Amino acid sequence: MSSTTGTTTETVGAADGHKPAPFGGLRAIVTGGASGIGLATATMLRAQGAQVVVADLAEPAAEHGLAAVSCDVTDDASVVAAVASAIGSLGGLDILVNNAGIGAQGSVEENPDEEWRRVFEVNVFGIVRVTRAALGALRASAHAAVVNTCSVAANVGLPRRALYSATKGAVLSLTRAMAADHLGDGIRVNCVNPGTAETPWVTRLLDQAADPVRERAALVARQPHGRLVSADEVAAAICYLASPAAGSTTGADLTVDGGLTGLRLPPRQP
Repeated sequence: MSSTTGTTTETVGAADGHKPAPFGGLRAIVTGGASGIGLATATMLRAQGAQVVVADLAEPAAEHGLAAVSCDVTDDASVVAAVASAIGSLGGLDILVNNAGIGAQGSVEENPDEEWRRVFEVNVFGIVRVTRAALGALRASAHAAVVNTCSVAANVGLPRRALYSATKGAVLSLTRAMAADHLGDGIRVNCVNPGTAETPWVTRLLDQAADPVRERAALVARQPHGRLVSADEVAAAICYLASPAAGSTTGADLTVDGGLTGLRLPPRQP
């Protein structure tokens, strides 16, 4: 049985017939990791051998047992302190998952300027702040990867999602630009585009609807595979992009949407 530390992956278990942990020896920060897709990702990374620190305004529930630092991605001082603390406790950084995000409903005339600023502060500028704070440590890694949580809203026109879609379009473009800028640093940058996922965030949006049951049925109906995407399915895509196994993948967006973006199927018969 052998293992290495730092930025190389472990081979623990290989000698006794067990598969090596895909993320053994790697260190990760997951923003927005206290719930939903972020929590599923942090849990999955840890289960596959990574050391993980969650950066969020809230702490993960105690039963998840994840290390956490308080982080407000709209505040640069908070971000710098949180990232430094996480890197210090991990002893370095190999993987950054920029998952923190908030939603908004409305057409271009329905959201006031303050809300436009607030959602961009979290969804776009948050990625900028966290990545900027983490770059020094990522440059020192042999397996550096950044994965941003984007959305199908970056590629598909959805009704009453003007503000949210604008931020996710920015995330998609930012991902590709970051991939180009940091390829020479040995840092891969990709993003995932989830469809409507079964998360607490979506539940909160539904609760704000005039008829939550009808709104949920409409969300399910627009999914070609007939259900909402699970947080674990999105987490699995994030983990793939973050893994050394995806070493030749950068500047890519991986869609996890049940066919919403690419398929045009006939309506289901009642």
